[in-house]
Amino acid sequence: MDTTSDGPARAPSGTGGDRAVLDGTSLGLGSLVRLADRTAVPAVPPEAQARARRSWHTAQRLAAAGRLYGRGTGVGAHRSVPVDAGDESEHGLRLLRSHAGGFGALLPARQVRAMLAVRANQLLAGGSGIQPAFIDALTEALRLGVHPAVHEYGGLGTGDLTALAETGLTLIGEHSWLGDGAQGLPTPVTPEPGDTFALLSSNALALGQAALACHDLDVLLRASHAVAALSLAAVSGSLEAYAAPVHALRPYPGAARAAAEVRRLLGGASVESRRVQDPYGFRAFPQVHGCALDAAAALRRIVEVEINCPSENPLMAADGTEAYHHGGFFAAPLGLALDGLNLAVLQTAQLSAARLTALGRADLTGLPAYLTAGPASSSGTMILEYTANSALAELRVSAAPASTGHAVVSHGLEEAASFASQAARQSLRATQAYATVLACELVTAVRALRMQPAPPPVLVFAKATAALPSGTEDRPLTGDVATAADLLSVLAEV
Repeated sequence: MDTTSDGPARAPSGTGGDRAVLDGTSLGLGSLVRLADRTAVPAVPPEAQARARRSWHTAQRLAAAGRLYGRGTGVGAHRSVPVDAGDESEHGLRLLRSHAGGFGALLPARQVRAMLAVRANQLLAGGSGIQPAFIDALTEALRLGVHPAVHEYGGLGTGDLTALAETGLTLIGEHSWLGDGAQGLPTPVTPEPGDTFALLSSNALALGQAALACHDLDVLLRASHAVAALSLAAVSGSLEAYAAPVHALRPYPGAARAAAEVRRLLGGASVESRRVQDPYGFRAFPQVHGCALDAAAALRRIVEVEINCPSENPLMAADGTEAYHHGGFFAAPLGLALDGLNLAVLQTAQLSAARLTALGRADLTGLPAYLTAGPASSSGTMILEYTANSALAELRVSAAPASTGHAVVSHGLEEAASFASQAARQSLRATQAYATVLACELVTAVRALRMQPAPPPVLVFAKATAALPSGTEDRPLTGDVATAADLLSVLAEV
């Protein structure tokens, strides 16, 4: 699994291919990822377009009858400063230009495409009051395979203001699109009063990044069952810790699933344990890894709620009678769920590193130390402990809860933040680090099993040994780890 790239490079999405429905109510995480990866094109049903149009008309009517935040007023500390009559359109342009102050590296196209898909779907939920032409331009960008230049820094988990302002300037033609543009570019949108602030009021970037991290971590968490099963077989570990009756007594869904997957993957293979009980890396795997599975499921639920509901402030009521000023854009549920997953992944990654160390011990495997068949002074797989623990250190930093952050901005009016944006970036970094730890364990487990007199006749071992290089001589193992990292997505489907 290549977690360092921007994602699969597909043929540009044109008129054919898989369709992902953007209707404001039913977008799933899998469809969102396909849009980000350009393996699907967006499809917007007429009823979703009609809902967005009703919201637009509601906002126009309510704004004419009385001031709405961001439309008839300034924003943030200027919430009580009225916009002069006749200045509404220029006010909107000033908001976009002044808020496009992001900095840092440009984000990968995959992450920006995920943001575009999230924002389009949220706007189709109705509630923003935005001109439907903006939604059309967002979906057209996804079809054409182009995206705005969006910088890394700017969000605090109370709205991705800088990222969406940069997007808005691209949609109206003031910033250039990125991508090949071979099939054309979206038609520039002429903003009307209120459009630009409606576009900004969302955590679409953090949600898109969270969706990608959740999806990619899910692949790794499923692959972990296969890697742990191979390591358990390599040390002749006990399956008692994975027995169904054990987990029926403490009915945590994730732990039960982890134990059942290891039992399934080892099938009828006979694993004769050498010990009364094994080290924690083997014995406590269901309990620890189960927490990561449960945390990933919790994050998925929150992401799918957030991408299918209007988050804009003010929010236009579906019946057209009210506009509600609220704090729904404060992304506390998302930030806390991301922090929980990052911590849980760290815990299971630590067990992976512990199993890797165990595989190099002759007293646990019955094989030469560090799995070398050369002279006794050979290093074998020794260096993989260092590589795995280096990645584990990165994961540990990424697991520091972003939700503990604090900020007071806009003259003290906004005196807190969820920092979901930071948590989402940490999850993306954690994904890469966890893949490295798992790949190091996989290389070592397969080598240990190859050196056993009778390796287990199970499918997961057959797939792994067919892909990974053989040989136990001292040699650079970077290529082995890279192959193992790519293999993880295959093992996740076994």
